[in-house]
Amino acid sequence: MLTYPVIDPVALSLGPFELFGKSVGPLQVHWYGIMYLLGFAGAWWLAMRRAKKDASPIAATQVEDLIVYGALGVVLGGRCGYVLFYHFERFLSDPVWLLRVWEGGMSFHGGLIGVVVAMIIYARKVNVPLFALTDFVAPLVPLGLGFGRLGNFIGQELWGRATDVSWGMVFPKDPQALVRHPSQLYQAALEGLVLFLVLLWFSSKPRPRMAVSGLFLVLYGCFRFVVEFVREPDNHIGFDVLGWMTRGQLLSAPMIALGVVLMVLAYRRQVAEK
Repeated sequence: MLTYPVIDPVALSLGPFELFGKSVGPLQVHWYGIMYLLGFAGAWWLAMRRAKKDASPIAATQVEDLIVYGALGVVLGGRCGYVLFYHFERFLSDPVWLLRVWEGGMSFHGGLIGVVVAMIIYARKVNVPLFALTDFVAPLVPLGLGFGRLGNFIGQELWGRATDVSWGMVFPKDPQALVRHPSQLYQAALEGLVLFLVLLWFSSKPRPRMAVSGLFLVLYGCFRFVVEFVREPDNHIGFDVLGWMTRGQLLSAPMIALGVVLMVLAYRRQVAEK
C-alpha cells in the first residue's frame, strides 16, 4: 500500500485584512482553482503555437477570445451538467442551487457540452467552419483534464473503489478508511497525458476535417469508461444500468459512438473527394 501524500487543499492563505474598519478574510487560494488556471494557461500557450501554422483556422490574435469562450463554456456547462446529470432531484426541489457555485460541483460531460456551444458561437463570430475550429481545440482540452484530475487527487475527491493492489492508498477524508484505487491519477494519466500526446501527434499532420474531434471523443470516452470500473460510483446514484454501469459510463458511451461516426464520415469524405 502507498501512503497518501497529504497536501493541504489550500495552497495559499492571505489575511485577514482590515477593510473599511472590518476584518475580512483570510483569502484562501485552493489548489483546485490553481489547477484550472494552469489548464487554461497551458491551453492558451499551445493554441498560440498552433495558431501560427498555415493550416490554423484562426490567427494568433484571436486565441485570447477563443480561450475566454472556452473557459465560459467549461464553467457554465460544467456546473449545469453537474446539477442536471448528477443532482437533478435536488435541482427540482431547489432550482437556485444551480447558481450557488461556491458549494462546488463540476461535470466533464456538462463542460464538454458547454465548450461545444461556445465553439458554435465563436465559429459563427469569426466565420470559420465549426469542425475546423473543434479540430483545432481538441488537443488543448487534455491539458485542463490532466490538471483538473490532479486537483481532484489533492482535494481527496472522486477516489477509487476498494482494492488490494500494492499501489492502493487510504484517503484521510474517507470515513471508511479503505485502501482504494487512486483513480484520479489514472484519469490524469489517461485523459490528460496520454490523450494529449496522441492528439498532438495525430493533429501534427494533415487530417480530414472532423477526424481530430472524432478521435478525441473516442479516446476520452474509452478512457473514462475503463477507469469507471475502478472509480467509486456516486453514493446517491450507484449503478445506473445492468447493475454495473455507472453514470460516467452511461454519459461516455454516446461520446464513443459519436466519435466513431465523425471519424468514419471524415475519412469517407476524404476518399470521395479524391
